[in-house]
Amino acid sequence: MRIGIDGRCLQAGGNTGVEEYAKGLILQLLKENKKDNFILFLNAFGEIRERFDWLEDFKNLEIKRFKFSNRIFSFCLWFLGWPKVDKMIGGADFFISPNFHFTALTKNCKQILTVHDLSFERMPETFSFKRRLWHFLINPRKCCQKAYKIWAVSDSTKSDLINVYQIKPNKISVKYPFLKFDFFNKKSENKSEIKNKYNLPEKFILFLGTVEPRKNIKGLIAGFESFKQRNSQFRDHKLVIAGGWGWLWDSIIKRAQKSPFAKDIIFTGFIEEVDKPNLYSLAEAFVYPSFYEGFGFPPLEAMASGVPTIASNCSSMPEVLNDGAILINPYKPFEIAVALELLLNDKNTYQKYSKKGRLQSEKISKTKRDFEIG
Repeated sequence: MRIGIDGRCLQAGGNTGVEEYAKGLILQLLKENKKDNFILFLNAFGEIRERFDWLEDFKNLEIKRFKFSNRIFSFCLWFLGWPKVDKMIGGADFFISPNFHFTALTKNCKQILTVHDLSFERMPETFSFKRRLWHFLINPRKCCQKAYKIWAVSDSTKSDLINVYQIKPNKISVKYPFLKFDFFNKKSENKSEIKNKYNLPEKFILFLGTVEPRKNIKGLIAGFESFKQRNSQFRDHKLVIAGGWGWLWDSIIKRAQKSPFAKDIIFTGFIEEVDKPNLYSLAEAFVYPSFYEGFGFPPLEAMASGVPTIASNCSSMPEVLNDGAILINPYKPFEIAVALELLLNDKNTYQKYSKKGRLQSEKISKTKRDFEIG
């Protein structure tokens, strides 16, 4: 078969959940289907930051790059339904889309679409007007209805697709994303180098993710304040908020600056992928009180690193994290304080969640993923 893969989500060279999923998916497809021919579709008028050197050894893959303006190209796909992407790459039996994107295909080409979450449906208020407009134009409901198959990243996302979009269950398969082995049993190396690079304190509680409203960082700050007020023995502990700046990040900064513990709250900004395993291993605890996740990479990565983890009890997180983390109500910051007390005041509880977290992350990483195409 000739199988096209949409690689546009990788062009920025970032390391978001979508990008990490797409990389793992592409590698698995190439390994599982060596007799098939794959064509990776790229389009950018300017620079493509991703080098794709991790694909050099695969003889069954061809990369086809086009240099149209993405704004004009997306408009033509949306308004005219042209050009047909499968024709642009020389024809394809199937076209695999690792996320929602403007796409037009001929009738003979079947699309397999990955859906990460429906956060834009469940929590539209946490998205900017520009992002809401983008979702309105791309029409995810219609995309799902037209797709030949849908791969959901969790049972939670599958449930949302059924309940929100009324997609038939037999059209959806759950395929967990791949977790990098870098996080398992990683021993922290060059501690002073990592600490200096990101201005890290000696003892800290960690959050890692995009700094935006949906991640509930204001709730995390409130929980941290309660924890500090109730536990004077932890006066030296800091809260490290790591990750790139998302929408409305400035309001989160202002909330931190108003905190009575403002001097104990540190924002690092973007974390390089290579530094993540060491960053996790330096933390005493990891807290991820997000309001909604389709899968939730950061808490699973923290658990794989042996860091006791606190996370929300909603959306996909109970499914993915199971009993490997302490689950709290994200709308009740006080529960974050109580969970931190439970972990940091009791060595047995701390060790228990360190061990259970590793076991659960190993279980998820070893889950069988068959990406059947035909």
